[in-house]
Amino acid sequence: MSVPLYQAKAEMFRTLGHPVRIRVLELLQDGPKPVRDLLAEIDVEASNLSQQLAVLRRAGIVTSFRDGALVMYALSTPDVADLLAAGRRILGAVLTDRDGLLVELRATSSPPARSR
Repeated sequence: MSVPLYQAKAEMFRTLGHPVRIRVLELLQDGPKPVRDLLAEIDVEASNLSQQLAVLRRAGIVTSFRDGALVMYALSTPDVADLLAAGRRILGAVLTDRDGLLVELRATSSPPARSR
């Protein structure tokens, strides 16, 4: 029995739902990086980074390969970087809307009630 597309999409977004995984993907946008470079940029234990990389690899979001003694990671497709960029745009719009609502709320709020 095949998995419905909406379920597969939900699983992909669940995979992306971890701060370390997002940071890894951000770092890989500029091209493949060895694990040691990722570890230097992300404040986590090596075992935690290894687990998160394995999750991303199993989901097919990143690929790994050897370059001599180094294990390198790369985005599996440039579309991953596009998805991250879309996420930034959406987040920016959402936060802008919230700021706008807050400004509007403060501008239109009635004066505090006087105590009797």
